[in-house]
Amino acid sequence: MACKRGTLIVLEGVDRADRTTTIGKLISSYLENKSDLEDHTVHLLFSANRWELVPLMKKKLEEGTTLIIDRYAFSGVAFTSAKPDFSIDWCKAPDVGLPKPDLVLFLQLNPSAAAQRGEFGTERYETSSFQQRVEGRFEQLMADNSVNWQVIDASQSIDEVHDNIKRLSMSVLAATEDQPIGELWQ
Repeated sequence: MACKRGTLIVLEGVDRADRTTTIGKLISSYLENKSDLEDHTVHLLFSANRWELVPLMKKKLEEGTTLIIDRYAFSGVAFTSAKPDFSIDWCKAPDVGLPKPDLVLFLQLNPSAAAQRGEFGTERYETSSFQQRVEGRFEQLMADNSVNWQVIDASQSIDEVHDNIKRLSMSVLAATEDQPIGELWQ
């Protein structure tokens, strides 16, 4: 009997890359304002951080493991395209072909409410005005019907947010187990 594949679920709306890999450590230093990188370079580093984990992601999915990822290509596109002189199309290009999520959960929180939370403002992109531009880019990305976006009001209690994440995640598990792994933006 063939193994059912795992489901790829992405959480968007919270800001962290995988900072344990070699590339992730470079990104962390940049985000923490400990180093400076040119904007094109940092965007491509974020993409490289995703690509370096693709073989492991595919292996785990094919073995039947469900993956829940905190931030993915959508964040890279939203954050970089919120900067002057970057188009969404340019920002998407390095991530074309990544494993396509079966579900993207956007934890929506008003930027002014986010600013009230602990540690806001400690990293490079954590200003209310920049976060508002990023939110606008996410809204543009959510217009893409080829991606299964679901919005969760992150101003709810932790229990309510958890219940929504669990309900939406459980609803896609059975629907994806016999489907091939898709490719993002193909």
